[in-house]
Amino acid sequence: MTDDAVPDLRASDADRERVAEVLRDALAEGRLDMEEFEERLEAAYKARTYGELAPLTRDLPTAGAAAPAPPVSFAKNPATRGGWAGRIVWGEGSSTGGIAILSGFERKGRWTMPKRFNCFAFMGGGEIDLREADFADREVEINCVAIMGGVQVIVPPGVEVVVRGIGVMGAFEHPGDDGPPEPGAPRVVIGGFAFWGGVGVERRVTRAERQRLKEQRRQERLERGESRHGLHRARRDERERRSGEY
Repeated sequence: MTDDAVPDLRASDADRERVAEVLRDALAEGRLDMEEFEERLEAAYKARTYGELAPLTRDLPTAGAAAPAPPVSFAKNPATRGGWAGRIVWGEGSSTGGIAILSGFERKGRWTMPKRFNCFAFMGGGEIDLREADFADREVEINCVAIMGGVQVIVPPGVEVVVRGIGVMGAFEHPGDDGPPEPGAPRVVIGGFAFWGGVGVERRVTRAERQRLKEQRRQERLERGESRHGLHRARRDERERRSGEY
């Protein structure tokens, strides 16, 4: 049975996650640009039926990913792609550094963080987003030099972060309050030097995860509402039954 045969069948969370994974792979391979990816990903998490999911992957190599499939197990956070063990690749990084001189650089999406990433920002800025990244080792290092510029490091929940940088009329900012690291999660050590500039660390979930959590909360509210409605109905039926006995 294909998605064309059951367009009105209600899609499950697992179906939406399968489509999201296809879209992430397409972004990493250059088949989609970031704007297309974000539009399709948002549509995937809003989709209610297979008919709404199918067009999102029809022009990609794995078209039909929204079709019904046997139940599979997904990690609580889809960004972990099966857990942290699956994201420690023990190899070389796909990018080893970034330079921003009166300009900017960014590393985001599906990429491999090397054991050591060196970056330099002079009157410019850089963004290192590790939320969807794989890691070349369990401990990786980001060495930043920021002169009248800045670098932002974005990490997902559960990753341990250690900041050792030095700021002169500048700063290495770490919000803290991270909580204990998740078992098997990598350790990110951030060091370097900032002069009239700054290096900041932000802990943030992916947009896909925000959408998933939003949908989960919405579903929980609906279930609570249905439960209350059922309870009220049961109480009303019981009152009517008792009044009929007298």
